[in-house]
Amino acid sequence: MEEKKSKKSHLPFRLNILFFIVFMLFSSLILRLGYVQIVQGQEYEVQLEKTVNISSPVEAPRGLIYDRYGNLIVDNELLFTVTYTNRSTPTKEMLETARKLNQYITVESSRVNDRDLKEYWSVLYPDEFEEKLTVAEAKERDLSDSDAHDERLAAISEEELAAISKEDMEVFHIWREFTAGYNNLPTKVKRGIAYKEAAEIMENLEDLPGVEIIRDSERVYLYGDTLRSIIGNVGAIPSEQIDYYLANGYARNDTVGTSYLEAQYESVLRGNDGRLDNYMDTDGNILKNPEEILGSRGNDLVLSIDMELQQLAKSAVENNVKKYQYNFIGEPDAYAVVMEPNTGEVLAMVGYNSDLGTFTNSFVVGSSIKGATVLAGLDYGVISPGQYVLDRTLNLPGGVSISSHSPLGYVNHLSALERSSNIYMAEIAMRIIGYAPGVSGTNWGNFYLGYDVLRSYYSQFGLGVKTEIDLPNESAGINGGNIAEPGKMLYLSFGQFDTYTPLQLAQYVSTIANGGYRIAPQVVKEIREPGEDKNELGSISQQLEPKVLNKLSMDESYIDEVKKGFYLVTHGSNGTAAGYFKNEPYDAAGKTGTAQVFVDGKEANNLTFVAYAPYDNPEVAVAVVVPGVSKSTSGINNEIAKDILGHYFDLKKERKGPMHYNDTSGNDDSDSDDQ
Repeated sequence: MEEKKSKKSHLPFRLNILFFIVFMLFSSLILRLGYVQIVQGQEYEVQLEKTVNISSPVEAPRGLIYDRYGNLIVDNELLFTVTYTNRSTPTKEMLETARKLNQYITVESSRVNDRDLKEYWSVLYPDEFEEKLTVAEAKERDLSDSDAHDERLAAISEEELAAISKEDMEVFHIWREFTAGYNNLPTKVKRGIAYKEAAEIMENLEDLPGVEIIRDSERVYLYGDTLRSIIGNVGAIPSEQIDYYLANGYARNDTVGTSYLEAQYESVLRGNDGRLDNYMDTDGNILKNPEEILGSRGNDLVLSIDMELQQLAKSAVENNVKKYQYNFIGEPDAYAVVMEPNTGEVLAMVGYNSDLGTFTNSFVVGSSIKGATVLAGLDYGVISPGQYVLDRTLNLPGGVSISSHSPLGYVNHLSALERSSNIYMAEIAMRIIGYAPGVSGTNWGNFYLGYDVLRSYYSQFGLGVKTEIDLPNESAGINGGNIAEPGKMLYLSFGQFDTYTPLQLAQYVSTIANGGYRIAPQVVKEIREPGEDKNELGSISQQLEPKVLNKLSMDESYIDEVKKGFYLVTHGSNGTAAGYFKNEPYDAAGKTGTAQVFVDGKEANNLTFVAYAPYDNPEVAVAVVVPGVSKSTSGINNEIAKDILGHYFDLKKERKGPMHYNDTSGNDDSDSDDQ
């Protein structure tokens, strides 16, 4: 009992010792904090004021681009890039750094101009440069420093420039990149250096002030030139847009989309840049290791394009152009656009010389627009379904003569489309302005009204107006104007006056196919957040819905009548394309076109074709334009369309996937007359 009491009596004493130790520790901590704040505080404040934090932006990779089936089209390849930051560095020091850097990399440049080379010579030989015009001479002539400098540059001879050694020229290319950027912002000196070069430079950064190695990326196009022009380019901010980009948070040395999809969707594809923070004192001594703040990749684009169909359509165009290469009056060329008529999604855009021509180039297209003219006549009330017109040569006042490819006799709206009657279309135009051949004589009345009425109808289909595709630089075609020649107004009615783009033709035939809705073509289907793996799509950020621009303001039964006429073109006994499509399983309907033009002063034809399939439930529309073939040529437009439609429906049965660097092919031979 006494032992227990004895042990218990020691417990308060031990607690007191513990409390005392804790008290002493807190006291020493408080004293230390006081010493740091009171005694050393001013010293640390001075040191903090001398610390300089210089941040260098680290560009984040751009978003990736996929086709509608998730095939990666545009990737980013990671690179090591040498940058240089000019912090108002003296010229001599900059030149010395360029000379040292030349030991590790070689910069090749074609951007050599005489002024830059002379500026470089003045840096290499400052004394000789000064002797070109002494300071005393400049003062005597009352020249400003800039004027004196310009005179000295002008005095440098070609022989003196030629004397610059090969090594000095190598240094010149590096020095030129050093001076090309903005002060205090890193400029890219050389992209894509080897790992060994990057390692050597990083080991010697102390001797290379202003030089850094950054992780960079460049675009990689997995299918070569296929769709390349539509995708567009990335590069430095164009000088005329610098204010816009600066106002939107960009730095002067940022890389941006400069054309087409890359430019149109710049705000989507742009990543969130990271940065590299460098801490040093005012003397330039590094205080601690740089800290990197990571950025994030931009959002990805999923295109409406079917890359496999794009490749096959490209082959169809190329193979047929090569087959008919000797039939072209000028440079061989052809275009094709494939769309979903109910959504406006563009499945393929092909140009023999440039895919851009599908929406930036316009042509006289001929009879392929006659569906719009028939609908104008029906809706305006100057013709009615089943009403016949005598197709014969019309000799009109003023020496105007109009005929079809041959006298067709009596035709109605269906046979006029099936057999491609110019006279039927001209009759619609004449009735719109109240002109009667053989009765009105030279009194054409207000024939300007004919231009306006026809074009107002054509615009409802997308002819003569922009389709509003989600790409820049779209052409609306060329409006020939309301010129004081009634005959030109008649030519307008059968596609022989204004010009239209292949994309406008695709929108026009899609409007008929879907029952009267003009839908804006779209190349981008979805915007996705970056996926964890580039082979897997991320979550959807934005689903781009079809954009209906207008609905045809006419009786839907009239549209059905034109559809019947288009069906006769590809299936009727006198159909101008029946020889190509009558036995095809996909049951197409369409309209051929032949327009008379001049190429290099020689008579030629533009051959066109618009179609959709299947007839009863349209799911695909195609427009083909083949400009500038000899007048004896026929069928190439139909063959291209037939091959493309065949590929589309074959892909519904079996897909092999697109092939890198277009090496697909497709040939299909047929013969028929086309009007």
